[in-house]
Amino acid sequence: MSNLVADVHDLKSCLEWGQPAFTIIDVRDRHTYNHGHISGAISIPLDDLADRAKSALHKERHIYVYGEHDTHTAYAAQKLRDAGFTDVSEIQGGLNAWKTVGGATEGI
Repeated sequence: MSNLVADVHDLKSCLEWGQPAFTIIDVRDRHTYNHGHISGAISIPLDDLADRAKSALHKERHIYVYGEHDTHTAYAAQKLRDAGFTDVSEIQGGLNAWKTVGGATEGI
């Protein structure tokens, strides 16, 4: 079982090298997500996370998750692990860290 903390530099490299075998989940609320998120991230608010992830994602898929802050992210990652997902990485620093390394974003 992976219990990884993801570095935004590593994630950015994976995206730039076209390694698409993972999913990025933004667990912030929909309004916050709409105003800006990591390009390609899907919105699954924390309250719906376990149920929606189980129905939408394969259990072995590599998942990167981020929230409002690192504690929020860690809680979301634990919810995914508790739901049976084995390869979950927490994006430390979330969207702000992503922007700091020049990662692509989408939103209003």
